[in-house]
Amino acid sequence: MITHHLLDLTKPWVEILISKEIQMSDTKPKQSSQHKETSTDPAAFAQWPAGLREEMLENANNGCVGSILVSETDRVRIWQFRIGPGERSPFHRHVNPYFWTIFTAGKGRAYFSSGEIRDVTFYEGETMHFYYGPGEYKLHMVENTGDTELQFCTVEFLDGTNEPLPVPDEIRMSPK
Repeated sequence: MITHHLLDLTKPWVEILISKEIQMSDTKPKQSSQHKETSTDPAAFAQWPAGLREEMLENANNGCVGSILVSETDRVRIWQFRIGPGERSPFHRHVNPYFWTIFTAGKGRAYFSSGEIRDVTFYEGETMHFYYGPGEYKLHMVENTGDTELQFCTVEFLDGTNEPLPVPDEIRMSPK
């Protein structure tokens, strides 16, 4: 059983944010894709820590885009995503439109299946939106390189152009 200190997703501004995003998803505006190709060239991963590329390949179809699945409907999955200082997320794959909002400022390093490494500074309240067309995806992980816990809410839209990836029951939040 997963035990986490949950973010307070009942705050009115979070409900409004999710509601507006769901309404906006109904209009399906033209968006550019954030697809990242997976490199087959081992040299693309030369700057990665030892063993990380193998871990990426083992998790290439991991649909768990957060630490815990807080809520799910036929249209959306709402995830809590927490990464402590010095910790990192598992590699995971995004296949449909989603957005995240971070509740805490901090620093991170993202590793992408293309071999790219990107250092990022997150700002409290920052929100990013992503879109993927048919057959497209992003496979990546985030490492917390700062001294504060990174706390995200990720909303994944299941009605995109790709079949949603399955998630195991044990990642779903259990009633108390």
